[in-house]
Amino acid sequence: MTEFSAAERAYLASQRLGRMATVDPHGQPQANPVGFRVQDDGTILIGGYAMGTTKKWRNLQRNPKIALVVDDVVSVRPWRVRGVDIRGEAELLVGPHDLGPHFSEEVIRLRPRRVHSWGLEEE
Repeated sequence: MTEFSAAERAYLASQRLGRMATVDPHGQPQANPVGFRVQDDGTILIGGYAMGTTKKWRNLQRNPKIALVVDDVVSVRPWRVRGVDIRGEAELLVGPHDLGPHFSEEVIRLRPRRVHSWGLEEE
């Protein structure tokens, strides 16, 4: 599993929304906004409302490949963006978690295999 740098961890802790991509049975990508939180062990828990009933959940049951992009625009003058692109494999979990009461009990654990970040060095 790939580990996050201190700058990546700090940035991810400051954000709450990312875009998760999965692959459907026809090989087409599907991207959706999701809530997430980095765990102490370096994995990421991803949650949402009624997650177990979603297409993304069904996609991951067939194919555990997953990507999560978290980014934002710091300024437009000068143009400055920052973000982290995380790719890996998903584990589907059902049960208690600490993401918050507005998330369903189905969550996705992302185990990072590749991490690429940009714009964090200017923090």
